[in-house]
Amino acid sequence: MSENPATEGRPPAVQAGQASLPRNAANWATKVDRLTVDSGGGLNVAGRRLTGPVQGFGKMWRKTYWIELSPEISPQAVIATWKGHFGEFWPKASRFESSLTSLSPGDVALLDVSVGGGVRLSTGVFVLYADEESFTLMTPQGHMFAGWITFSAERSGTATVVQAQVLMRANDPLYELAMACGGHRKEDQFWIQTMTALAQFLCAAPAVVHTRTVCVDRRRQWGNAGQVWHNSMVRTMMHSITSALARKRQPAPGPR
Repeated sequence: MSENPATEGRPPAVQAGQASLPRNAANWATKVDRLTVDSGGGLNVAGRRLTGPVQGFGKMWRKTYWIELSPEISPQAVIATWKGHFGEFWPKASRFESSLTSLSPGDVALLDVSVGGGVRLSTGVFVLYADEESFTLMTPQGHMFAGWITFSAERSGTATVVQAQVLMRANDPLYELAMACGGHRKEDQFWIQTMTALAQFLCAAPAVVHTRTVCVDRRRQWGNAGQVWHNSMVRTMMHSITSALARKRQPAPGPR
């Protein structure tokens, strides 16, 4: 497949020295300092900065998942469907909490993800880029990984090839340990299930999900270990505990 935003480490940008905006400027989100959430709530999202692979802690990985569909299904139809029903293709244990009917540059969506053992993680994603054949999501501080995910579709030979590609580092030492202890396997299962569900929704024949994982950089960035302060899994657990204690302290309703 041809390279899409984030395929080799960073989305395409204006070349150095260019004064004019790129032709696809409208497909990019405007620069933000900190995320805002219009719908209220936004635990571990509101006020957080975005984090790319440069800001992460762990080894850098590029993970690619792709399927081949009938050429009768156009790339534009695939991406329109994926953006319009994004959370519906996720495994049932996780929720994509968004009232958005599509994903547009600058949108923020909240996530509630099962990480196993009854533990949940509240976080979100930011829509960095979107056009008719691809879109890219970026993660905030405290997310499981620092990076971006690009979803794309294109004609290739006699098939429409649909791809999800992740470029990421674990955000902090705790997440890096979790990834080494089964996290990578769970991540693979998540996207394999998601792409299988997408193919089924498009009424395609059973699709084989191909995978490719490459370690781009084996170094751990210890200068970013302090990101553990923003760890959304720890903060979600603490929020659940304090909320439960607060409910127990509320006086029982008296007799009417």
